[in-house]
Amino acid sequence: MTTLPQRFAGKHALVTGAGSGIGRAIAVRLAAEGAGVAILELRAEAGADTLAEIRAAGGTARVIAADVGNTDSMRAAFASLERLDVLVNNAGVAHIGNVVTTAPEDLDRIYGVNVKGVYHGLHFGVPKLLASGGGAIVNIASTLSKIAVPDRFAYGMSKGAVFAMTLSVARDFVDKKIRCNCVCPARVHTPFVDGYLAKNYPGQEKEMFAKLSAAQPIGRMGEPREIAALVAFLASDEAGFITGSAYDIDGGTILLR
Repeated sequence: MTTLPQRFAGKHALVTGAGSGIGRAIAVRLAAEGAGVAILELRAEAGADTLAEIRAAGGTARVIAADVGNTDSMRAAFASLERLDVLVNNAGVAHIGNVVTTAPEDLDRIYGVNVKGVYHGLHFGVPKLLASGGGAIVNIASTLSKIAVPDRFAYGMSKGAVFAMTLSVARDFVDKKIRCNCVCPARVHTPFVDGYLAKNYPGQEKEMFAKLSAAQPIGRMGEPREIAALVAFLASDEAGFITGSAYDIDGGTILLR
């Protein structure tokens, strides 16, 4: 078994939406590298599996129940932190539809989590990072921050906003020892993908999974652990000269588009 470097020993991280998928992989990776991790989820029980995995491996973590889209809830969540060195804004929801089929309530739901949720993380997180003498922020954006695919109007809008917020925070705090970057994954194999296939293609899950995988130039979906590895690098001191960047992790999706 490979021993990971302890790049976050003595540091404290918070990961939103860390109960499953990409967020869980990020929380587990940061903890494995020595960070004390706050797992932020809407319901405490949603973070239980991540908490158990981290503790079983000898790591340190706790769960914070908070609604990323609610100002008071997020204010209280960040007020409970004694220190913050690494912030990962990962929580997000998806929607399928174009500008005509996307209802106002659909747009509000996506905005409330994917845009306002990231805003809350930044709004309350940056002062905590400043109090710690600086730190690193990594936002989870998407290839849809840069390109368009059919029927992703609201989701693409929200991830474009994440990209823009990343640039703004990086610029405003570049001289205050805070770095802010984002990663732009293409399709990643998470429980959300499995749930989507089960709901929309019952009995055809394997066929559709293969089709979605083949749609990416590299011929497969990404794995959450791969996203987590990139996030850990960007949050570490090894990336100390990197800020205001958007890293594609997409199996060639943008390059070969």
